[in-house]
Amino acid sequence: MAARAPHGSNQPPRIIYKKIYIEGHGAHHGGAWKVAYADFVTAMMAFFLLLWILGATTEKQRKSIADYFAPTLVELKENSAGSNGIFGGSSITDKDNYPNRAAQTGTRSMTIPIGAVGGNDAGSGDKGSLKNQQLTAEDTKNFEAMKRRLTLAMQAAPLKRLASHVRFVQTRDGLRIDLVDDADYSMFALGTTQLVPEADKLIGLIAQTIQGTQNPIMIRGHTDNLGYGDPNAMNNWMLSSGRAEATRRRLSAGGTPEARFYRIEGVADREPMIENNPADPRNRRVSITLLWRAGSFKQ
Repeated sequence: MAARAPHGSNQPPRIIYKKIYIEGHGAHHGGAWKVAYADFVTAMMAFFLLLWILGATTEKQRKSIADYFAPTLVELKENSAGSNGIFGGSSITDKDNYPNRAAQTGTRSMTIPIGAVGGNDAGSGDKGSLKNQQLTAEDTKNFEAMKRRLTLAMQAAPLKRLASHVRFVQTRDGLRIDLVDDADYSMFALGTTQLVPEADKLIGLIAQTIQGTQNPIMIRGHTDNLGYGDPNAMNNWMLSSGRAEATRRRLSAGGTPEARFYRIEGVADREPMIENNPADPRNRRVSITLLWRAGSFKQ
């Protein structure tokens, strides 16, 4: 701005400059945008990392990665029947919960191998589900001795011809003795529960052979699938059950105590020995099983 010159003076007017500072509002206010950008880049990196993992791993590897972030044992406990949380209302330090010290067994959370030792006589009582190794060893020895005695006794007449009809099968329940028919011979009179004389003597011999043992006995009757004219009057269920009961009576008459009989049942033709031919006469049989003694049942 130019000031007016003094009157009568030839001096040029003085020029005064006034500087006005205006604060700028268009400039940035800091680095907040950098933080947002970094978050965006991190999210994109995680996304592409996820895509790479999905494409470069197998189903089993992906399952392992998932289990790492969500342990299956905890998940199983959380989702198990009757639980209302990870520990189902109990503490992690409970005696029978997750083992975290030497005194704990953890029997409720995970299975302990049969040979393991845990808890206060866990599973080792008279009715324990863990098998008693000493009883098992004795039973196995007795089964082998009984098998040898019976095999040797059958070599004498008139039972020698029945040796091929007797089969010994070791099962998870114990030692099973199968008395099997064939096309030329039947243990029972056709369609009845009447033992033929030779089969009667054979079962009597079995009764004598097992007298020195205390194992419970299970008897099952089996038939082929040949039907009857009137199934209401007679059928394979009745026949198989009747033959199992006839076998029980003969063992009882041979000196087997009544208390040793654990189960007597007939299964008709539902468990054929010759599966591809239910009418095969070899499906007609009676099975006498010497069970493991209490405390040594196989689980």
